[in-house]
Amino acid sequence: MPTKTANRKSDFFLVEHFRHPDHVSVMEPYPILHYPDPRLRLKTRTVERVDDEIRQIFDRMLLTMHEAPGIGLAAPQVDIQKALIVIDISEKKDQPLFLANPKITAKSGHKTFEEGCLSVPGIYAEVERAENITVTALDYDNNPIEITTDGLLAICIQHEIDHLKGKLFVDYLSRIKQQRIRKKMLKMEKITQTA
Repeated sequence: MPTKTANRKSDFFLVEHFRHPDHVSVMEPYPILHYPDPRLRLKTRTVERVDDEIRQIFDRMLLTMHEAPGIGLAAPQVDIQKALIVIDISEKKDQPLFLANPKITAKSGHKTFEEGCLSVPGIYAEVERAENITVTALDYDNNPIEITTDGLLAICIQHEIDHLKGKLFVDYLSRIKQQRIRKKMLKMEKITQTA
């Protein structure tokens, strides 16, 4: 999910992982796929464990998300078909949440929230989701975790888990709105390619 504030853009970053101060590396953000790219519809595979390879993907996804700028990113949005999401809804962008194989085990209530998506830039629409959720996953260190949450974090987790199933927030909208968004995105892509 995107944030609505603009951030500085650059091609390369020096990133220090917040939980591993010795881990400093130069990384380039992943390119983000844009709707209606068919790769966004592919379903992901679960990961067996969170090892160094997965942690590298997590780190680069976090970098990509912050640079976009956004508050959530799923691996399929960067053409990686693994069940991985990163989220950071903190004000200072210093409290990332890394979830591998996230699964919603309980949900209740309903909340309508205006959502956007890094794969559908510039488009925002109201979507109804569960207000409260419990989710299980593996964290950055391969530990099994369970989170019970509500509000923005619950909305963001549901949005990103949808991506793992090949679903986008625009799928919750009417057929007419979906067609308009599709045309707009294809037009933007064409303009970008000719520029």
